[in-house]
Order: sequence, then structure tokens, then C-alpha cells
Amino acid sequence: MGHPTIYPTGATVYNPDKAWSGYTIYQAADLGALLIDMNGKEVHLWKGLRGFPNKILPGGYVLGSTAERDPKYSFQDEVDLVQVDWDGNIVWRFNKHEFIEDPGHEAGWMARAHHDYQREGNPVGYYAPGAEPKTTEGNTLILAHKNVHNPKISDKQLLDDSILEVDWEGNIVWEWNLNEHFDELGFDELAKNVLFRDPNARFFGNEAGDWMHINSASLLGSNRFYDQGDERFHPDNIIWDARESNIIAIIDKKTGSIVWKLGPDYSAPEVKHLGWIIGQHHAHLIPKGLSGEGNLLVFDNGGWAGYGAPNPSSTYGQKNALRDHSRVLEIDPITLEIVWQYTPTEAGFQAPLDSYRFYSPYISSAQRLPNGNTLITEGADGRIFEVTRSHELVWEYISPYSNQRNSNMVYRAYRVPYEWVPQLERPVEQAIEPLDVAKFRVPGAAETGTDSVVTVEGTVSYGEGALCVARFDEKPSE
Repeated sequence: MGHPTIYPTGATVYNPDKAWSGYTIYQAADLGALLIDMNGKEVHLWKGLRGFPNKILPGGYVLGSTAERDPKYSFQDEVDLVQVDWDGNIVWRFNKHEFIEDPGHEAGWMARAHHDYQREGNPVGYYAPGAEPKTTEGNTLILAHKNVHNPKISDKQLLDDSILEVDWEGNIVWEWNLNEHFDELGFDELAKNVLFRDPNARFFGNEAGDWMHINSASLLGSNRFYDQGDERFHPDNIIWDARESNIIAIIDKKTGSIVWKLGPDYSAPEVKHLGWIIGQHHAHLIPKGLSGEGNLLVFDNGGWAGYGAPNPSSTYGQKNALRDHSRVLEIDPITLEIVWQYTPTEAGFQAPLDSYRFYSPYISSAQRLPNGNTLITEGADGRIFEVTRSHELVWEYISPYSNQRNSNMVYRAYRVPYEWVPQLERPVEQAIEPLDVAKFRVPGAAETGTDSVVTVEGTVSYGEGALCVARFDEKPSE
């Protein structure tokens, strides 16, 4: 099951009548922070600015990082988090988390930031009515790394996740460290044994165990559950997800305690209907003012993650949950019912036979747009696309930029209104009709159609019959 070597890149589908039009920003591999319009025109590039991810703020400001710490001594550590203006000038920087003295490098302060951050004024980092992130003041929530030893978890060094809140001057005013809440995570004894023996050691830097790998953290923001009296959903509380453990959780900002959680086990009766959420990314509550406000939106990657009992795909019980397709889930966090989803079935593929055609086992994201559509980053293949509530594809873009390992991966993309970028005139929007791939040919290739045709007498067809593997919609006869 592979992909073609030749395929269109750039914008491939655009229905202006049904899409929510604006600018989209993403980190173009080995290039920088790239801003495109709905027709895929590259309207501005902050060359060299790293993005883990890039986020655009009102006024044409962009957040990102200037450098990565040397991988000889670290794993996915960004040196800083910076805000740059339209002309690339750094107008804000945070790096004073840890003083680093790596051999062969000048000693200095580093943020050790990774995966996510939120600027005050907006809980989730993407456009929501009435929730504009601040650009000249305000605090910033930042995910960061810290190396720790915790014998309760493992006798090996851990690469722990910290959530920091820093003020405009770069002072850390609040900090939360994941390893200090091990007893609240719900691991059974089998999982604890696996973790103790091997907390997901990564062979970079000091080979610390990347035991949880939090990849998103955001504020809950105003929501209907808190308005109805549920203190777990206080607007200042923080939701995060950890891909290695299949956990999504909310922490109480005041106490640091975990007050709501999904995972790591999805076999209990109250969550079994969800199926296993595996290796997920970008779990957040949909902000107020958008369709589905208050519901949990998450890119459920599939792939491999989790700790527990060994099985044929996991000899030692590490990464013991496996699924070879992705899902985007919108879940009511109180009833735990799936309100909306985008899976290979909604994408129009035979499931599970062709489910791999919607599949990103790492990175990726989902953003709810003001018209009710959802912008999805299927990151492994550099695909960003927009679908309606009824799952109609109304915009699609494939990144043409690849890294040194021939991957056009896109970690996470964001759509913002034209008005957030006053430096540019509103672009002309031109519809892009989907190609008929059965007829599309590269130069030099023959067209469809057969020169010579004969009919074989006595042949019979009854339409589609059984396939080698049962489809999800295969049902017993009445």
C-alpha cells in the first residue's frame, strides 16, 4: 500500500462558496514559515524561522523559533520562542528556562520549548470570534522539556514535559511538571512495569526516556460546562494530550491536579464506544463562538502508542496499541459521545481495506472554522484540507517542500482571516475544480481508451462481491 511517485502539489481543490477563506500558515520543510492564500499562492515567507508550530497573530506577527538545540545533546528542544513582525524583526523572545552548557557550544539560556504554546487572549491559538491573541503584552503558555529522575516511574532518566506560563518580560510565573502527577495518570501494573523497564528511551542526546510526549497544551477558555457550574472546566484550566500514553487530560490551574481524563485504557464500558485513541495530537476544546463550542476536538492519529500487555505487534508491551488509519473526533467531554467525526469512511474509502488513505501516524491537527467546517492537517503527507460538516472536501493543499529525508511533512497548519494580515490586499479567489484523476496524464503519457476491443461471449457479472477482508459495513443477511 503505497503512494504514487508523481502527484499534484499546491492547491488542488477550492470551492469559494463553501470554504471559509483566509490565509493559511504552515512550516514548509527546510524553508520557513510560509503564508499562502486559498489558491496556494505563497504570499509571504519568514525564511529560516522554525515552526513547532508557527502561529500568526493579528497585525501580521508570527510566532516560531530561531534554532534547535544540537540533537547530540537533546531531543526536540527549541532554543527559544520568538515573535517576529512582518519584516522578520524579533519583537519578543523567551529563552530563560534552563541554562545549558553543551560541549562545543557557547553556554546560554534555552527555552527547551516543543510542540505548542498559547498567547494570552486566545485559548487555543487559532481564530475564534472575540478572542484575539495579544501582540504587545500578555502572558504565554509554553510546553517545554526538563530532564528528571523519578524512581517511582523508572530507574532511568526521563525526558519530562513541563508547562510554563511566562510574562511579557520572560519571567516564569507558573510551572507544572508531569512526572509529579504519575499517580493520577491511571496506568495499571502491567503498564507501570513496561514503563519502568523502558520509558521510551530515545537515542538522541542523553537518551532520556520520552515517556509521555505531550504534544499540545491549551487553555479551556470560556465554555458552557463551566457556565453550568462544572468547576473542572474553569476557563483557566489546561488541557493537554500525550501521544506515547494515549492520554488526554485537564489539569486544575490552581492546584495542578488532573480533574478530567481520557485514556490510557479505552476498554472500560464508558469509553469502549470511542475505540482506542492512539498517538493523538492537538486535543483542545472548541472555543466559544464556533460550531461545537466546548466539545473536545482531536486528531486521533492511530499508528502505535501505549504501554501494557505484550501482543503480536508489541513484543515487550511498549507501543502496544496499533491502528493503521487516522480519525478526527469531536467528543462531548461530559457524555463522551462522538458528536462528529472524519474517518476513512467519511472520506469515501472502503474501510478497513483502504483506510490507510487517510493516515498520519505522527504530527497533524484539526481546527474548527467559523462557518462550521474543519481544517485538517494530515501531516505525514504534507496535506492540508477543509471539509464541511457533511464531510465534503472544499479545499485541499499539498506542500511541495520536502526535507532532507524526502518528507513533505507539515506539523500543524492554521487558517486566519484576511484582516489579520493588513500588509496584504485581499486576494482574488478563483475556484479550483477537482481533477479527474482517471484522465489526468503527465506529458508523454498515453490517454485513456483502447485501440482494439473484443467482447467475450457468456461472461456474467453480479456486481461487487466479497473481498478478502471483511469491510466495516459488511452485515449478515436479514
